[in-house]
Amino acid sequence: MSDPSSQTREPPRIGVSDGARPHAYDPVTQPEYFDGVLSRRLVAFCVDALMIVGPIVLLAIFIFVFGIVTLSLGWMLFPLLGPAFVIWAVLYNAITLGSPASATLGMRLMDLEMRTWYGAPCYSLLGAVHAVCFWVSISVATPLVLLVALFNDRRRLLHDFLVGTVVVNNESRAATLRRRR
Repeated sequence: MSDPSSQTREPPRIGVSDGARPHAYDPVTQPEYFDGVLSRRLVAFCVDALMIVGPIVLLAIFIFVFGIVTLSLGWMLFPLLGPAFVIWAVLYNAITLGSPASATLGMRLMDLEMRTWYGAPCYSLLGAVHAVCFWVSISVATPLVLLVALFNDRRRLLHDFLVGTVVVNNESRAATLRRRR
């Protein structure tokens, strides 16, 4: 005869959590994580744009010179600049956001980091998806993507909501802001 209590037991779940996770960063109790994030994020974007566009410009110059040397045969490589730009932009974001700092080079310069909404560090696939969602949302709803940040406490942009991320001040900057208060 089998134990009746064993029939009602559910098998243990491994690595799966059914419970909703709370937001890791609360702008009311932890304002130091969100202080100045939008302006710093804008500067970080400009730095990252230079890091992405710079190598593509150098590649274009190389193709131009190569075309002169090869009597215009090298200029047939110009159509590859578009795909190279897309691949480089996605790779740049995937590699830098997937690093232990969870930040692009521009974000590191501005003491920012990207986290999931529940506080986990960013990973490469999430960084790549974040970049793709950013460029798609910018091309579809140009200024509205940026206006979203003005109406929420965590200063998240539209693509942050889509992929479940939040950009916050890193721990050292947050500690500095905490000491000032």
